[in-house]
Amino acid sequence: MRRATRKSEGQANGKMRQVLAAAAVMLMAAARAQAQSAAPPPEAQPGTSATQTPAASVVVRKILVSLPERKLAVVEDGKVVKIYRVAVGKRSTPSPVGEFQVINRVAGPSYYQPGLVVPAGPENPLGTHWIGIDSKKIGIHGTNQPRSIGRRASHGCIRMKNEDVAELFARVRVGDAVEILAEHTTETAQIFGAAAPAVLTAQAAPAAQTKLTEAPRETAAAAQ
Repeated sequence: MRRATRKSEGQANGKMRQVLAAAAVMLMAAARAQAQSAAPPPEAQPGTSATQTPAASVVVRKILVSLPERKLAVVEDGKVVKIYRVAVGKRSTPSPVGEFQVINRVAGPSYYQPGLVVPAGPENPLGTHWIGIDSKKIGIHGTNQPRSIGRRASHGCIRMKNEDVAELFARVRVGDAVEILAEHTTETAQIFGAAAPAVLTAQAAPAAQTKLTEAPRETAAAAQ
């Protein structure tokens, strides 16, 4: 009787050990699966070569002005996206030549001169928008004399039709490059054509405007 009891106890203990061993194996497998699910994805681990999402591309923009052609081109990433007719400086007040940058943008600029203030509006010589460049008192702007476009007519600034300068204003940003050329080059020939237009003289301006220079004092907040 005692032998049978001991034998039964031994069998029970053996089964218990098997159950405990199986439970231990299951616990180890569950722990391993949990650790794998909690591990960071491969792209987040150092030393991997996972593909990263590229940053948004930045448009390289340039405003190119040809004084002989009296035209302005907007070049983005090496491609001409728009060409406008403009007025440039008179022979007595020529437009500057060289490389510049856009330094400010003003919608609805006021025109200030000693003893004279012309607020934003249809009579403003600067038109609807001002795009300043880093050349003293010089910028690209609209006009209240649209018939002057295509002529040597300004006091050094680059004049545009109001609807054209509004479109340009919306496109350009502070820091964009500006280049003003006084001579024909291979680049201007490709962009604007090989032949320059005939030299046109500006129509007589009203006496109240003949002595004005084209430099605004900003009354509207500059849109940087």
